[in-house]
Amino acid sequence: LISVMSSTGNRRLPRAKPEAMAVLTKRPASTDPEALLDFAVQAAKAIGSPGYPQSEERVRQRAKADLERSYSPNGYVRQLAAIVADGDRRGRLANISAPTLVIHGEDDALVPVAAGKDTAAHIPGAELMLIPGMGHDLPLGLVDILADAIAGFTHRHS
Repeated sequence: LISVMSSTGNRRLPRAKPEAMAVLTKRPASTDPEALLDFAVQAAKAIGSPGYPQSEERVRQRAKADLERSYSPNGYVRQLAAIVADGDRRGRLANISAPTLVIHGEDDALVPVAAGKDTAAHIPGAELMLIPGMGHDLPLGLVDILADAIAGFTHRHS
């Protein structure tokens, strides 16, 4: 099992930073493609990896590809509702028997690093990999680091 940027749902954990929470609660004023792309750039600045900044052009290209593939604003709302409704998962995490690697950014403004630490602490035998400079995204600068970590972990446990 590989857990990335996740949480146990423990309500005592630190909350998202206000600017990151605004990304979750604020929607673009328009469904015009340019307004949606502008919003994606704002969101990336609020929750992205400060140690691995992405260019605005790269963010816009990825957001445009996402929009062209699928645009479902209600899907986002359903995902957020499911996260909130699921509650505290610590008790269930204790039943995981699969080898587990928990990866979390030390600079995640949306799901603070304490959430990754809490996840690893509640899964028996879980390994924790904290990445300085990583926020709540998967920037190109981390692709090799993450791929190597996941490949190495799965190789050790296969």
